[in-house]
This record gives sequence, C-alpha cells and structure tokens, in this order.
Amino acid sequence: MPKGPNNDPANPPNVSPLGHFGRVVVLVAATSALLGWLARHTDVLFADGLRYIAQARSLERGSTEQGVTRAVDHPVYPLAVAAAHRLLGGTSPDSWQLAAQLASIIAGVLLVVPLYLLIWELFGDGCAAPGVLLVYAVPLTGHVFADVLSESTFLLFWAWGLWGALRFLRTGAVGWVSLVVVGSGLAYLTRPEGLLLPAALGVVVVLSPFWVARGLGKRGIFALAALVLGSSAVIGPYVALKGGIGTKPSIARLLGTAPRSSAHAVERQRPLEPDQDPAKTTILAARSVGKALVEAVTIPLLPLAAVGLFGLRRGAGAGRQGRLLAVIGLAALLALLRLHATGGYCSPRHALILALVLIPSAAAGVEIVLGCSAWWRSAGGSSRAFVWTVVLGAVLAVNGREWLAPVGEGFDGYRDAGRWLAQRAAVGEPGRIVDVTGWSQFYSDREAGYTFENLVSAPDDPSARWVVAREAHLKGPWDYCGRLRSLIDGLQPVAVFRGSARRRPTRVYVFDRQPLLARRELEHVRK
Repeated sequence: MPKGPNNDPANPPNVSPLGHFGRVVVLVAATSALLGWLARHTDVLFADGLRYIAQARSLERGSTEQGVTRAVDHPVYPLAVAAAHRLLGGTSPDSWQLAAQLASIIAGVLLVVPLYLLIWELFGDGCAAPGVLLVYAVPLTGHVFADVLSESTFLLFWAWGLWGALRFLRTGAVGWVSLVVVGSGLAYLTRPEGLLLPAALGVVVVLSPFWVARGLGKRGIFALAALVLGSSAVIGPYVALKGGIGTKPSIARLLGTAPRSSAHAVERQRPLEPDQDPAKTTILAARSVGKALVEAVTIPLLPLAAVGLFGLRRGAGAGRQGRLLAVIGLAALLALLRLHATGGYCSPRHALILALVLIPSAAAGVEIVLGCSAWWRSAGGSSRAFVWTVVLGAVLAVNGREWLAPVGEGFDGYRDAGRWLAQRAAVGEPGRIVDVTGWSQFYSDREAGYTFENLVSAPDDPSARWVVAREAHLKGPWDYCGRLRSLIDGLQPVAVFRGSARRRPTRVYVFDRQPLLARRELEHVRK
C-alpha cells in the first residue's frame, strides 16, 4: 500500500513556517464564518446547556458554593460563559444564550491550531489543512460547537494535550509532558473524560520498556513522575473538593458505584425491558455506539478513516504513537459501551474524542487512495488544492442540508412559548411552569419550575399552573409522559406554537391548569 505524503520525518516539510501560518489563518476565518452563521441561525439551545448557563449565573454572582461545590458539571466552561456574559452585558435569557454560544464558538475556532498541529504530527504535510476542514465539514461538529455545550472547550484542551503526548512519544523530550499535564488537566476540569489522556500515556510508557531503557533512561522515570505529580497537582484540589473524579450520575454508573438507571429513566433512549439479559444489553449498547460513531464521522468518511490509519507518519516513535491512539480508542469505546449499558444512552457528541482522530484519518485515506495514481504523486500544489476542493465539495454535498441546518432545528416553538408565558406573567397571570425540557422556563426568564428532575412534585403544588409539552412527550411510553398526561387531565391547550423547520416541525402546546386547580379546590372545600 502506498505511503501517505511526507510520512518520513527525516524529510523536511514542503511548506514553510509562514505557509503554515497562512493556512491556519484561512482555516480560522472559515471556521469562524461557519460557527458564526450557525449561532445566528439557532432555533433553540441544547437542553443540557441550561445547566451550564445556570452554573455560570451562580459563578457570576460570586457563589462558588452553587457554581463549583454543588454543581454537577465541571467548572471551566461555565467560567468561560460567565466571563463572556460579563464582557457582553445584559440580563435577558438571550444575552446568556449569546454568551454561552460565544464561549463555545471561541473554543471551537481556537481548536483549529492544535488540531492542525495534531494532524500534521500524525499524517504529515498534505493532510493537515484538509483534515481540519473535514472535521468542520461534518454536520455534528459545527452544531455542537455553535451550541451552548462544553465539547469545544474540552476538545481544545484535549487536542493540545494529545499533541504534547504525541510529540513526547516521538522525541522523548520530557518537556512535552508539561503540555500533556496542563492540557489534560484543563480538559478534565471541563469534562471528566480529560483523565483518559494522562492515564493512556502512562500505560503506553509502561508498555514501552525498551524505549525507556535504551532511549529515555532515567528521563523515563522523570517523565512518569512529572505526569503523575503534575496531573495530581492540577486536578487534585478539584477531586478533593468533590470527593471523587466527578459527581455526574453517569460517572458513578460507569465506575460501578451507583446502580444503572431505572427502566423508564428520562435519559434512556428506549425503556429498559423487564427481562432484558446482559447479552441483549451489550448488543443494544454496541448498536447505539456504532450509530453514534457513524453520525459523528459520517458514512463516507468511515471507510476512508480505516484506510488512513495506515498512513500514520513513519519513523521514530510511530509505534508508540500508534499504541497511544489504540489505548485511547479502546478505552473510549469501552466507556461508551458501558455508558449505554448502565444509562441507556449514547449520543454522537459522546464519540467526538474518537472522531477527532478518525476524521483526519479519512483525509490521510484520501491521500493514500489518490497516491495510487502516478499523476497525483507528481501533481503540484495547485492541482492538489483543486482535487481537495472537489473532495470537500463532495463531502458537503453528501451531508447536504444537515451541515447548515439551524441549531436546535424545529424546536423554536419552546422559545415562542417561553416568551408568551413571560407576557402572561407581565399582565398578572403568574404561576410556575411545568416543562420537562426547561426551555420555556429559560426563555420566559423564570428559574423556578418543574423539569425532569423534580416533575414528581408538580401535582402537589397549587402554583404549578402552566404545562408546556410537545406531542411526543404527551403520548410517549415513559413514566414522565404519564405524569404530564395526569397534570393536564384532559385539558385543551390554550396556545400552540409550531416550529419553523420545514422537515421536522414540532408543535409545542401550552396548557393552563387554572380551571383544573380551581375545580379541585372547590371539591376540597365541599368535602
């Protein structure tokens, strides 16, 4: 099989430092335009982001108790959101959404730099710029980075740490370990998955005894000590504060310190069958992980990624780098399988660690396939750029409308419902909102209300007046769907808001429980 271009580190690169800088500037401009466009065309923010915004609000008020100690999520991204909001100003829900999206977008744009270096390190000169473009040409990447989620911030630090690990494994220079410690530490303080990188690097060093004995010598011991002590210094205070590596329920289930989620838990993609055996659980988990990986990488790029993994740069340290990627990949896959087996869910954004390597591998796969042609091997820079333009255009054509589809497409009915409820409160019609998604509470600027977490308490609250739900929630098989049906008890909606999406419009219904509450109060008085 032909080797990828410039995969021999002994050969000098074909691009000057100024040329690399120019490439990065163009890539930064392109990603800024994409993520900015998606942010401007956001129907509604991802519901998980409401936690980050609530945490950022606590941090802006100076409440570290609520913003760090008692918070479920790790603090770096909420801190970035709070900083962006302080810079932008404003008190409305839209100002907080803009601040959260800005924090996510800035990280997504800055990711271009370590991603470029990472791809160049793994696959060489010819794949660096196309690999970055492919990462952002996948619909999931742009939609996650332009939303109010922590993935772009996490991947920014993760990519720097991974690049440092790869450089250390190639050169043996212990100084690169410091980049691993800082990068993975900040990644962990964004999301708990950040611990995977230093753990994987430690495993690879231990599995490379001949390199340590003949190459690094005592520096191998220093490298491991720096990795362990440095990581402990960066993440240790937070672990001590939280009493563990994280307080998310999913982490406890992964570690086996908590039972798997209940059969009808809201996070499950489908209810757990009463007689489901471990074999079926494993099969369902494998299918879900496979589906998530396909959506994160896309079908056209997956086979090319398999080919591209053969295009890893040769030379000193290549085997150790390959082992690091293998350890990370295997650990990430096992974690995703257990995530679904214990929690019943696995979304494509959970597979972004894998996608960050597989998508650039697809660029290397393209280079290898084209390298079978004598014309390509002798082609100049302009000819290669033209071919890559065609390839990227084909990828975008396959992804079609999904690439530029609005973030949260079709769910803007919740935003309209929230604003409608804000108007009701302004004219003297208050009352708590019951909305399992939390969207209408956010857009109506009401923090108090009932969501998935406390829905069970809503029937006993006489101030729980408004119920906001879409049809799927009212007809679904989950326990919370039955609770929503019992709350409206045959009432007709007082307002209906239709999402703007052409293909997947979602109708959002608003029910006023005031007549029902008044009737129950009258019945109570008569008794």
